[in-house]
Amino acid sequence: MIRIGLIREGKIPADNRVALTPAQCKWIHKNSSSVRIIAQSSPNRCFSDKEFEMAGIEVKEDVSDCDILFGIKEVPIPMLVPGKTYLFFSHTKKKQPYNQKLFRAIIDKKITLIDYECLEHEDGQRILGFGFFAGIVGAHNGMMAYGKRNGHFDLVRVFKQRSFRELIHTYFGLKIPPVKIAITGSGRVAHGILEIMNLMGIHEVEPDDYLQKQFTYPVYTQLKGADLYANRSGATYNRAHFHDHPEGYVCKFQPYARQSDILMNGIYWDTKVPRLFEKEQISDPSFRVRTIADITDDANGSVPINLGDQTIEDPVYGVDRHTFEKTAPYIDGSIDVMAVGNLPNELPRDASRYFGEQLIKYVLEDLLRNNGSAVIERATMVKQGALTEAYQYLSDYAGL
Repeated sequence: MIRIGLIREGKIPADNRVALTPAQCKWIHKNSSSVRIIAQSSPNRCFSDKEFEMAGIEVKEDVSDCDILFGIKEVPIPMLVPGKTYLFFSHTKKKQPYNQKLFRAIIDKKITLIDYECLEHEDGQRILGFGFFAGIVGAHNGMMAYGKRNGHFDLVRVFKQRSFRELIHTYFGLKIPPVKIAITGSGRVAHGILEIMNLMGIHEVEPDDYLQKQFTYPVYTQLKGADLYANRSGATYNRAHFHDHPEGYVCKFQPYARQSDILMNGIYWDTKVPRLFEKEQISDPSFRVRTIADITDDANGSVPINLGDQTIEDPVYGVDRHTFEKTAPYIDGSIDVMAVGNLPNELPRDASRYFGEQLIKYVLEDLLRNNGSAVIERATMVKQGALTEAYQYLSDYAGL
């Protein structure tokens, strides 16, 4: 019998999502006699202890007798149980300095870490993630910020709705002025943004038309890799080459900055990837963007005026166009930035349900197999306290 524990989230502010919903746990019990799931008691989880108990799932305080522990966000060091197998988003594969001590503790405590972010299909596509719901919430919040700045409409807050379905009902009768919206990216985040654009009745146009025409109705254009980046050598954009050698490319976003009222940013970024613009460019009168939803949310990243996270309750701040300092939102002379690190927490039940479905469909069986799995092996950063071969590049980060 393999015992799986759903751990209580310990990172502050507490995350309210869960890897498996009560209904999904009940389904696993019904379809597998060799697995038992235990939920650690939690006051913050979007599914209550009572909901798990009603689904036939044991709820208790101590889950240290479980073989595998599922979380969502980083586990605080004092909460790590030595020798266990953990699955959570560790945010360490890019050598994030704020989680360096956590990574070292994982090694010292002889833990096996399987990172959700590293679970990939054979073609390199991520299996698990909350990006779609980050896109949903981020796009809504970006439109909300634009409405507040201009007084054209007043959108409700997502976290006050019980579900995505309920949120959709708030769009009935919504009238959007002839705004132009640039959307970057092509992954899960972008798909979530596009879902909101369509639900709000905002029309898609091709990038060339977007740059050359003005419209009497609201429009958006989606900018993928080839639309955003050009090879410095003059060669044609190649996705694989770009990901391997991003420093060999320049960004082509500037013409869109002169034509857009809103930027919805959903692209992957690391330090070698060119930024969409440099912060000094926002001082130019031709820089038209006044509302930015930085949904991928890298501080000083692809959006260089991302000055750090806000909270779900207070998601938007302003950035002065000349001093680049943080201001109150919605004031003259500033650009509004929506930057929140845990956007899917505004729709936690929907996001958890989607995440759990992918976990069951693509990961759980491989995880429970005794003869190993290439998918699991590729995502195992640390095995019983030792860095695996694919993650030896983290040796200096781990202090080894």
